[in-house]
Amino acid sequence: MTRVITYGSFDLFHEGHYKLLERAKALGDYLIVGVTTEQYDESRGKLNVVDSIIDRIENVKKTGFADKIIVEDHVGQKVEDIHKYNVDIFTIGSDWTGEFDYLNDFCEVIYLERTKEISSTLLRKQKYPIIKLGIVGTGRIASRFLPEAKFVSGIETISVYNPRKESANKFADRFGVQAYWESFEGFLEPLDAVYIASLHQTHFEYAKAALSMGKHVLCEKPMALSKAQALELFAIAKENNCLLMEAIKTAYCPGFNQLLGVARSGIIGNIMDVEACFTRIADPDTRESKDPDFGGGFLEFGNHTMLPIFKLLGTQYKEVNFNSIKNERGIDLYTKASFTFEKGMALSKTGVAVKSEGQLIIAGTKGYILAESPWWLTRSFEVRFENAYKKEQYTAKFLGDGLRYELSEFVSLIHNGERKSYKFTEEESIAMAEIVEKFMETRR
Repeated sequence: MTRVITYGSFDLFHEGHYKLLERAKALGDYLIVGVTTEQYDESRGKLNVVDSIIDRIENVKKTGFADKIIVEDHVGQKVEDIHKYNVDIFTIGSDWTGEFDYLNDFCEVIYLERTKEISSTLLRKQKYPIIKLGIVGTGRIASRFLPEAKFVSGIETISVYNPRKESANKFADRFGVQAYWESFEGFLEPLDAVYIASLHQTHFEYAKAALSMGKHVLCEKPMALSKAQALELFAIAKENNCLLMEAIKTAYCPGFNQLLGVARSGIIGNIMDVEACFTRIADPDTRESKDPDFGGGFLEFGNHTMLPIFKLLGTQYKEVNFNSIKNERGIDLYTKASFTFEKGMALSKTGVAVKSEGQLIIAGTKGYILAESPWWLTRSFEVRFENAYKKEQYTAKFLGDGLRYELSEFVSLIHNGERKSYKFTEEESIAMAEIVEKFMETRR
């Protein structure tokens, strides 16, 4: 008898789960299915699990493929189970390829190709149908997004769009999704939502087209290059009852939200100054280093550095001034954006060819908060006071690349019928678009 074992959350059970279990069963004579507990899911970074473990076990049972169902609740259990049940084959979806190669020491490991297109037919009578997501763009951020998406329950990435056929096909083959390159409308048709990770200058048109077709939109920053564009997108979203969310991952991370709460608590008194820096030495051949119209430090990182400024001082700034170090093509290698408010000031520092300390400092009348580099991941921060021996340290969980947090917020809002996020508001997004517009005017 050939014994096969597989594991999963099996949350919001859908056709993709069914087909995986069907193929796992076909690998042998006896199939053991491990269903993870909510606590173990959380510890390994799985977010948004909706169904109880009882419901998830029952859904696996109903397929008729499992000869035995067990509960997975701790690290290392897979090796224990392989020995305990004399397992011959360990199998799991291909989106985990390579992650479990270490189990080859104990049994054969088989990665099953993921289902490229799923149907949420099995869920139509449930409260939360699976959200079918498509990705626009095939660059670095899109490549980081897909591995993170598997940690968020309730959503399936089924397709990718790039007008360049070769790029679309290469990305689709790598991640096991469908490729589109001819018709953007055809790409949008079967989807519930899109994640836009294309070139800066294309964000507005792609988002506008998707919202106009009634699709929810998660768009990389900068979402819009002018205040008028941002206002138009939010108006279209409202008209079509769609969620429009700008994807600045820091805004949705636990540590950053904890930092905001501490800063607003009054522990450092009245906030008078916010300084945020985000720089890196970029490859000279990358878009941000070569594009004279849409490259440079501020368009690349300015929305990140403006986030704590607007969160803590508000969006009603009185004045903003830009000072940049530019190359011969007019690309800003390093930019300082200075803000003045009625009761405070702020400084944003961004760069793609000048390196500085990537920290966030929030100065108040009783003390200050220091989040050391890279502050935008906000794994820890300190509250410091006039007395140098008096410090309060805070740490927070930060899982993976951080993109799972913004996607988790996106999915939760859609499932709950909400169309606005307090973690990054419409007003803040519009204010950032206005600053981007002012910056581009000075560069021209």
